Amino acid sequence: MIKVITYGTFDLLHRGHIRLLERARALGDYLVVGVTSDDYDKTRGKINVRQSLMERIEAVRATGLADEIIIEEYEGQKIDDIRRYEIDIFTVGSDWFGQFDYLNDYCKVIYLERTEGVSSSDIRAEQRKIRLGCVGAALLVDKFAHESKYVNGLEISDVSLRNDMDKQELERFLSASDAVYIASLPKYHYEHVKTALQADKHVLCESPMALSVAQYKELLEIAADRNCILMDSCKTAFSTAYARLLLLIKAGKIGDVFAVDATCTSIREMNEDTWNSICEWGPTAMLPVFDILGTAYLNKTIYTHFDEDGNDLFTKIDFCYPHAVASIKVGKGVKSEGELIVSGTKGYVYVPAPWWKTDYFEVRYENPADNKRYYYQLEGEGIRYELLAFKKTIENQKKNFCMAERNSEAFCKVIEDFYADKLIKI
Repeated sequence: MIKVITYGTFDLLHRGHIRLLERARALGDYLVVGVTSDDYDKTRGKINVRQSLMERIEAVRATGLADEIIIEEYEGQKIDDIRRYEIDIFTVGSDWFGQFDYLNDYCKVIYLERTEGVSSSDIRAEQRKIRLGCVGAALLVDKFAHESKYVNGLEISDVSLRNDMDKQELERFLSASDAVYIASLPKYHYEHVKTALQADKHVLCESPMALSVAQYKELLEIAADRNCILMDSCKTAFSTAYARLLLLIKAGKIGDVFAVDATCTSIREMNEDTWNSICEWGPTAMLPVFDILGTAYLNKTIYTHFDEDGNDLFTKIDFCYPHAVASIKVGKGVKSEGELIVSGTKGYVYVPAPWWKTDYFEVRYENPADNKRYYYQLEGEGIRYELLAFKKTIENQKKNFCMAERNSEAFCKVIEDFYADKLIKI
């Protein structure tokens, strides 16, 4: 019996996939098909997959061409599978020509000519495109415009680096877009988001979305009335490593959590056209606090150091919960180690600096031999994952739970209290 194996994502199964499976089947007597998992696809930079793993497996099974279907979950698995299943022939499309020649040491490698004129990427791209306008700070807008190239079905319609567009200017800017990314100065967020929503545009806005809870709730109501998606932009929330970290903590990996400590700092020149410390870093630092401990804290204390121009160079906030505490440190005039530590009754999670862009973290215990390290791919600082989530949220008209509305409201509450001078000056 000649055994053949092939691999693929098989997203939106089309005639090109079926033709490849038919030709692979014809090479032998028994065909094993490896379907790549969602996480492994992400490590290879494939973030546009539309169907779940089970949907893709069922689509392959429905062709009746596979004798056995397995899941590809890690790099190097092909060699393990060839040995385990006693494979005689490994085959894949010719677009991979030469990249699997190393497998000739284990079995015969055959590259099959791909079916011209059809691909999953083309199918995804042909579906309704979302035109995204970007407005605000050059550093943020440029990053989003660059990362949008990796998200099929999303195209940048216009870019403006002006922070202070008035309502009429913004309306003209929005006319060529289906959605808008807003990265203007925080003091303009509320008006810019409101104008965009009233123009029936979906909105992705950098945190904080507003400088008061009342303004934020008003924006939510407008979005609901207009059937528009309103999403907070906090790219860390969409990274794989951060999502896995939360799952491990909630599964009890470190026991009951008693403390969360997060630090985000940088040293940058501050003026009237730059973000202050609490707005630039506050939402990011508060994200793990609210995701892990919730937003129902008993009380908080804000300590801030202002310069002679009234800019907050450094802010420390302590949160007290019924059975836990949390502390965040943010600054644009003070530099500190940008790490995240979550303390539990069994152990603790340590995320090294810069934790908000991490692809790696450790779970540590009393006995160092029990420590475990976790690695996950992170592309484009997580921005492309955020853009993909925003696009899918628009298409499915369902809220995205990576960035909870309760967190966005809590960000606004803390920042509202900050501007209301409910703080201790140091």
